[in-house]
Amino acid sequence: MFSTQISTTCRTKTTITLVVVVEEEVVVVEVLVVVVVVVVVVVVEVVVVVVVVVVVVVVVVVVVVEVEVVVVAVVVVVVVEVVIVVLLVVEEEQEEEVVVVVVGVVVVVEKEEVVVVVVVVVVVVVVVVVVVVVVVVVVVVVEVVVVVVVVVVVVVVVVVVVVVVVVVVVVVVVAVVVEVVVVVVVVVVVVVEVVVAVAVGVVVVVVIAVLVVLVLLGGVVVEVVEVREVVVGVVRVLLVLIIVVVVAVVAVLIEVIVVVVVVVVVVVVVVVVVVVIVEMVVVVVVVVLVVRVVEVVVVALVVVIVVVVVVVVVVVVVVVVVVVVVVVIVVVVVVVVVVVEVVVVVVVVVVVVVVEVVVVVVEVVVVVVVEVEVVVAVVVIVVIVVVL
Repeated sequence: MFSTQISTTCRTKTTITLVVVVEEEVVVVEVLVVVVVVVVVVVVEVVVVVVVVVVVVVVVVVVVVEVEVVVVAVVVVVVVEVVIVVLLVVEEEQEEEVVVVVVGVVVVVEKEEVVVVVVVVVVVVVVVVVVVVVVVVVVVVVEVVVVVVVVVVVVVVVVVVVVVVVVVVVVVVVAVVVEVVVVVVVVVVVVVEVVVAVAVGVVVVVVIAVLVVLVLLGGVVVEVVEVREVVVGVVRVLLVLIIVVVVAVVAVLIEVIVVVVVVVVVVVVVVVVVVVIVEMVVVVVVVVLVVRVVEVVVVALVVVIVVVVVVVVVVVVVVVVVVVVVVVIVVVVVVVVVVVEVVVVVVVVVVVVVVEVVVVVVEVVVVVVVEVEVVVAVVVIVVIVVVL
């Protein structure tokens, strides 16, 4: 992650510090991008939950309205059928049995059993209402369970996302703190190197000045001093040179150690940053997978709800169709019975009238014949009397 060049100059160390600052800004930008992505995912999940809740509420309202309509229709149809049955039984003058269709069940009715018919009809109505209520309760319970499951899943996902975001932020803060510490260490090393370089320069200047003075003094005194003093001066010069070399070597070793430490720290920081990036990528992938799984579960639950609603609607439609067919059959039966009764009455009346007319005609004919016979007899008697 760090693109640096290790050197012993202060300018290169300053460049390292600038690069570290730039990398910190890049890390902050990456963290902000991850946080924005997580927030967008959470908002999308909340919108999905709201949409699912609205759909469930609409479905519940539709189902309740349909159930109310069906119950009202069934009650009306049953009341109409009870009235028809009572009228048929009351108006029936014969002791014969009347077959009536009541809510899809054939019931044999006699005029003494009106109460029994009403009880049967009420029982059928209660059974139908109980079945409808049970279906509605089951649908509502399923929808409530689905909503609760969806809310729990969304809450779990939100909690996981928040925990992941906190972990990522903590890791990034730790990485930034480590990088700041590294920068401070680098600055301290640069200051130490500058101090060491200045000290070495001062020592070298002092040594060179001492050597010059010694040489000058040695050149002046060489004629008047003994050889022993010259040797002592040379030894002193050699000691000073050895000290200078040792100091230079120690300074170089310190600088090498500092460079090695900086390289190790940079490698550690790079490894930490790479681990953080990998963890962020893994977290994002896991969050996306969880979101996809939740979406699939939500879609499956919505499909199940839709299927249940469709089945309930189909059942309701079938019940309504059956009730309508039953009502039509009852109306047809009533109309047929009434028509038959009217036809029978008309036929009976016509037959009676015709018979009476025929009887009258026959009586008139008989009277006429009798009168004709009497006249003929009188005429015959008169003729016989005249002839004799």
